[in-house]
Amino acid sequence: MAKLSLISIPALMVPSVPANAIATLLHSPRKGQNKASQYWNKLHNSTSWLLLLALFGCVSMLKFVITWHPREIISDACYQENSNVNPFDAERQEKMGFITQLVDFPVPLQPHSLDSGLKETEREFWRQPDSLGYKPCIDFSVSYRKASPRIMQQNRKFLIVVVAGGLNQQRNQIVDAVVIARILEAALILPIMQVNVIWGDNSEFSDIFDVDHFKDTLKGDVRILSSLPSTHIMTRPVEEKRTPLHASPQWFRTHYLKRFNREGVLLLRGLDSRLSKDLPSDLQKLRCKVAFHALKFAAPIEAVGHKLAERMWGQGPYLALHLRLEKDVWVRTGCLPGLGKKYDDEIKLERILKPNLLTGRSNMSYEERKLAGLCPLNAAEVVRLLKAFGAPKRTRIYWAGGEPFGGDKALEPLQKEFSYLYNKDTLALPEELQPFRKKASSLAAIDYLVSLNSDVFMPSHGGNMAHSLKGHRAFTGHRKHITPNKREMLPYFLNSTISQLDFDNTIKRLHNESMGQPAMWKDKKGRDVIGYPVPECMCQQSVTD
Repeated sequence: MAKLSLISIPALMVPSVPANAIATLLHSPRKGQNKASQYWNKLHNSTSWLLLLALFGCVSMLKFVITWHPREIISDACYQENSNVNPFDAERQEKMGFITQLVDFPVPLQPHSLDSGLKETEREFWRQPDSLGYKPCIDFSVSYRKASPRIMQQNRKFLIVVVAGGLNQQRNQIVDAVVIARILEAALILPIMQVNVIWGDNSEFSDIFDVDHFKDTLKGDVRILSSLPSTHIMTRPVEEKRTPLHASPQWFRTHYLKRFNREGVLLLRGLDSRLSKDLPSDLQKLRCKVAFHALKFAAPIEAVGHKLAERMWGQGPYLALHLRLEKDVWVRTGCLPGLGKKYDDEIKLERILKPNLLTGRSNMSYEERKLAGLCPLNAAEVVRLLKAFGAPKRTRIYWAGGEPFGGDKALEPLQKEFSYLYNKDTLALPEELQPFRKKASSLAAIDYLVSLNSDVFMPSHGGNMAHSLKGHRAFTGHRKHITPNKREMLPYFLNSTISQLDFDNTIKRLHNESMGQPAMWKDKKGRDVIGYPVPECMCQQSVTD
């Protein structure tokens, strides 16, 4: 069977052509119908027919070149139902062994091919994991699809949710909100974004995400409304703040449906981790659909994020680091930045003044927390880890995150070892970031996009962004994603007698299975399909398919 191949190239290499240029080519003005009839009579000779065929061939080829985008083809049968694909085309494509579906979420630039001039250790650092043939595949069951028209038509129950936290906490809660709306068969009002008390970000949903895309992508799953209909404006919503952690779909139905059916409007707050991660298959697929397709960033964010990614990508392979070095991170984790007594004392004092900020395990000392893998890696530890993995000294690094506590001093070890160190402030022009200066979630979204596009990604600490990117990078082709095994490796960091060679070999051995290769959602209890989309949202295809 003949195979179809596409070569992906960065978007900046594809010249843009105005839409009206295409329209001009394809739809010339109609004039002189009688004259056209006269011309038609002359087309019966073979020369005219050949000229006509050549003209249509040129126009078709030009249309293909202009409108083609370097986006991935994925297997996603469920999307055919919600699109306007000609059934004959879908059937023909299925016989060829695949169904094409263009992903509207910003698709990452392809990882760079390995330069033959690289040393073997350098080639190993940039080498991508084997995806084992897994491709995105969100195929809902027949029963799910049959229930969808009824759910989309209902106009009596309306769910309002208030989401809080940073960008990736907000994303997680929005995903849960959509799934809860589906469980309760309710229309979802666009989520309300609570003002972030730490960063003072008062962004609304439309400031961060593409509303039209969100609604359109989910139009076959959940009814999405921008606001309550006028018939329910005066309705006092049933407000529930005490939803337990990891509640099952049945719990939501049992506790909310009766009042929901009576009152018509339900208000939920504090959704973080309230919905169970162990859900029926269709709801797991819906989570993937929301996270990886529906939650597309707003156009201004997407434009800047991809522009910065292209600036990094255009110069060769790059590493994205998510550095968790902000002051609030050190306070919340109960850890110390390791920048000297002055800085450590400031963190200790802040923790005494605000004891409620410490998240969990308050009975552990700093040393115990460190050895348990609960502390972020500082810049010096990140450097040592990267060198053990074989990162070339000339590696170009994009670091994502907020202002590090200690400023330039906190980044000094990285800057000293890897001189090609960038972040959004050094990579963008001042006017490009100006619209987002007081919008922490938008700035985090820009970091997310540049990190998503990177050849290699590594977080210095776990968290919502690392978790989301882990799954998103898997969904777009299992791109290399290093997950530091802090609990196992830190004793070797503290061992001053180990040789550099033994240290490097040990670090590599500890991370053999932590490089972004396919990992099953069901292998460990409590895993979230957003971080581990295999096998619920990805199908394994053989190389001969």
